[in-house]
Amino acid sequence: MKISFDKMSGAGNDFVAFAGLPGRAGALAKRLCDRRGGVGADGLLVLERGALRPRLSYFNADGSTAFCGNGSRCAAMWLHARGWVKGRSFSFDTKEGLVEARLIGPERAALRLPEPKGLRLNLKAAGRKLHFIDTGVPHAVVPVSGLESFSVLKEGRALRRHKAFAPAGANVDFISYVKDGLRLRTYERGVEDETQACGTGAAASAIVAAALGRVKSPVSVAVNGGTLRVSFARKSDGSFTDVWLEGPAGFVFSGAIEF
Repeated sequence: MKISFDKMSGAGNDFVAFAGLPGRAGALAKRLCDRRGGVGADGLLVLERGALRPRLSYFNADGSTAFCGNGSRCAAMWLHARGWVKGRSFSFDTKEGLVEARLIGPERAALRLPEPKGLRLNLKAAGRKLHFIDTGVPHAVVPVSGLESFSVLKEGRALRRHKAFAPAGANVDFISYVKDGLRLRTYERGVEDETQACGTGAAASAIVAAALGRVKSPVSVAVNGGTLRVSFARKSDGSFTDVWLEGPAGFVFSGAIEF
């Protein structure tokens, strides 16, 4: 069977997108996302038409399912470009429920993320002080010094499956505070490597930094592949809501593969 696909990028987070859900999507994700024997990507975006609205199913490079912030922003661009939705503001279904998208420019999209939950500050794991929050994906946020030369791969692997985040594990976000916001490098579960960007990680890092009194909304988050913007509101009890992730998203190329 020949499958047509689109290669997409959201601030350096790259994805393979296609319509329809063939059998063995997890196996397909492993093949297409392989950077030596496949197309090469951090994850797979599978778009389906629904009775009420489109649905996105997201698969990590290892074939596991998840929610993905940058992947969802790219999916929004895909849905609009393919004529599956009307207007530049619309909603679609994901693993974490209904999400709202806004297309701001020809290659810029914003997404309202799932409500953050489980914020825990000042934890210790693997000898490091860190913080935890779930922004659609569980994240450990670790402030460090010397971020540009920091061993994200080594330290990320040590924390990703730590018992403090069992059983699901967590993405690990290493951050530093910069003049205009945050600098972020992320080790992603399901990819098991550092990625060029992580949207839910940018949101997690911004919320943690705000909870610690270091930043205010909106927050500029510099990642390896570009810059993301995170905005949010705070409730009277100090919790966070109305979290939006904004940044570049667009098509890279299109192709077809036998499967």
